[in-house]
Amino acid sequence: MRINPTYKAARRHAHGEGGFTLVEMLVVITIIGLIMALVGPRVLNYLGESKIKAAKIQLESFSSALDLYYLDLGRYPSSNEGLGALVHATNASGWNGPYLRGGALPNDPWGHPYLYRSPGDRAPYTIVSLGSDGQEGGSGTATDIVSGTR
Repeated sequence: MRINPTYKAARRHAHGEGGFTLVEMLVVITIIGLIMALVGPRVLNYLGESKIKAAKIQLESFSSALDLYYLDLGRYPSSNEGLGALVHATNASGWNGPYLRGGALPNDPWGHPYLYRSPGDRAPYTIVSLGSDGQEGGSGTATDIVSGTR
């Protein structure tokens, strides 16, 4: 008696013996790897760009808070007082803060503290994020982000 080959395949499938072969799995893993190789760098680039945008938004927020501080006290915080003067009460009369929400001074998106200088190079103050490397200079995501620049 001859057994029909489709009968064997149907019987094997019915008993749960069906599955993927090693070659099929390797092909799928290779395709996933190729997709990740193409998409991965773009995703990381978007992440770096979003941190730069977040730092610029924080710098604008600090500038607004510093302007409110100036309106209340008639001066900007000194370099020694730093950005902390926007959050913590000073001995100066007229302080109506805190001028930043949250009650604490945030770090830049890479976890480094912002640098504050008063007077600044071309303005009453300068606020700087040192970028991803936390050091002055650099390029790409490591470039410094300075208040008052686009």
